[in-house]
Amino acid sequence: MRAVRVSEHGGPEVLTVEEIDRPDPDEGELLVEVAAAGVNPVDTYFRDGSYEPVGLPFTPGVDVAGTVVEMDDRVEGFEAGDRVFGVGIGNGEHQGAYAEYATIPTDRVVHLPDGADLQEAGAAGVAACTAWRALIDYADLDPAEYCLVHGGSGGVGHAAVQIADAVSARVVTTAAPEYHEVLADLGAETALDYDNGDLTDAVLEASDGGVDAILDHRLDSYLQFDADVAAQNGRVVGIGENAPNPAFTNDGAARSKDVNYQFMLLFNAPDLREPLRGVGHLMGIGELSIEIARTYDLDEADLAHRDVMEESYLGKLVVTP
Repeated sequence: MRAVRVSEHGGPEVLTVEEIDRPDPDEGELLVEVAAAGVNPVDTYFRDGSYEPVGLPFTPGVDVAGTVVEMDDRVEGFEAGDRVFGVGIGNGEHQGAYAEYATIPTDRVVHLPDGADLQEAGAAGVAACTAWRALIDYADLDPAEYCLVHGGSGGVGHAAVQIADAVSARVVTTAAPEYHEVLADLGAETALDYDNGDLTDAVLEASDGGVDAILDHRLDSYLQFDADVAAQNGRVVGIGENAPNPAFTNDGAARSKDVNYQFMLLFNAPDLREPLRGVGHLMGIGELSIEIARTYDLDEADLAHRDVMEESYLGKLVVTP
């Protein structure tokens, strides 16, 4: 089979396409014919060595969707021909999805509902499951609450806008003006330019004086802003790789309003299948769609890795073997 391989750490140029043996499913694994694999910044960190993989060479691709071909004899609940999607491979310990076939442990893959698109599901894993964990598990978002999503045009952001809307929250988001109309279609009640010099006042006005839940991917920039726009007992969930701003000392507005801060990583989830099932359900009933900005074949994986870190787009990038 054809697969993208990393034999040494480095820039996107170290990604090569090779002919390798099709893997056999090990204990507790499915063999899946890959339909789509999302492209995520985390894939580039495994490639360049920022996240040291277990061993080289390896195939990147944390997200996956496809059709079950075969499985370990001890696996229950799956059959050949099942459509599935998952997250949490492509890290050296488990070979990834930038390939024609991939093996996936059953503790990180679920069935894909009939109403969901395979290509969108391949891009959903990290982005949509992070948004689910942040807003549903940590922020405990309730109907009619105000929810602020920083960076609504991003992979996590545009999924979060839809997840918040699906629970009938009132969504305020920030993004470049060219994305405002699309974000309104996805469920944002208010879309604001993040370069707005009066952004604090604009968010407070849009939320009747304060936001109940905030999803923040720029901890280095917005922690104080989050405190300023939060409602009493507001909840801020921080994601992403940026370290919190050391100048923020968690006092002032945050202390006076009892603002709660929760920093999270998706892969600390006790069971990755739970957010996957939630995301899959919303996709199946048409409440969540993953916007595919661009697709790449295996030979273009290096370009995909450049674009995911350097380009501006709404939604997700996808490798389609």
